[in-house]
Amino acid sequence: MALTVQITVDAHDPARLAEFWALALGYELEAPPAGFATWDEALDAWGIPADDRNRASALRDPNGTGPRLFFQRVPEGKTAKNRVHLDVRAAEGVAPEDRMAALESTAKILVSAGATRVERHEPDRFGKGHLVMQDPEGNEFCLD
Repeated sequence: MALTVQITVDAHDPARLAEFWALALGYELEAPPAGFATWDEALDAWGIPADDRNRASALRDPNGTGPRLFFQRVPEGKTAKNRVHLDVRAAEGVAPEDRMAALESTAKILVSAGATRVERHEPDRFGKGHLVMQDPEGNEFCLD
């Protein structure tokens, strides 16, 4: 039996990072619990003070096929290169001659949302080419 996966990301600002990744992946914020129209309504009902509401955020794939992403606030900062990273498949189905332009187009949108470009890898005999990026908190990912 296969198990499902949730990807958990440590963050200083879970709401901002969730907003970035929702844009990057076409995901949606997790809906509030049943019986509540908004998260603020739920948090008010649970007595969570306003200054303690950005402890976590979650995203889901609107098609129900991708993993849930969970962002949790932690006090420490990022100190080293990720050992695991996401490959955002931004050029699937694009003709090889248009692939890098498609990746560059996506990179431009993500940079405007707070990402940083790290390096570009041109297509060669070992791969189709990709862009190495960092999200707004410095977590590496690739546009592939």
